[in-house]
Amino acid sequence: MAAHELIIDPASIDCSRVVADMAEIRRWLPQRDAMEQLTAIVCDDLERRICVGYRDITDHEFWVSGHMPGAPLMPGVLMCEAAAQVLTYHIQRNDLSGCAMVGFGGIDNVKFRGPVRPGDRLMIAIEITKYRRGRLVVCRFQEFVGTRLVSEGEITGIPLPDNVLQASAAGA
Repeated sequence: MAAHELIIDPASIDCSRVVADMAEIRRWLPQRDAMEQLTAIVCDDLERRICVGYRDITDHEFWVSGHMPGAPLMPGVLMCEAAAQVLTYHIQRNDLSGCAMVGFGGIDNVKFRGPVRPGDRLMIAIEITKYRRGRLVVCRFQEFVGTRLVSEGEITGIPLPDNVLQASAAGA
């Protein structure tokens, strides 16, 4: 992939400059426990509509023993979920949605280009490409291990109806 197609050059990201740690991420995202796919946010640029986070992959992940036995690989669906969580953080933190929470509306053009294994740091960059407050937000995403592109695609986020969130909070 040519450099001009990158959302952001992964070599330019300083992961020691944390914008949001786990506690701050939890203020904006409802996922908990095994579904938390972010370690930190390191760039949240509202002007450029770009957000970058990362996930440190450990050998204690719930999927390590079964995907794939003896050669663990992070499941692609979790890589997509990590990108969706970076998008959701950016939307909710910057009040772009006009709703209580956004969820998956669609995922398109996803390509997996390399493995993600325990010990890796998965860097996730999103860039909003289409936006209609209260209706939808579309972003492209790219994920890297080091400077190697390991996945990319597009995610559509849509407002979740209040009754879904209320039922979830009530334990229904």
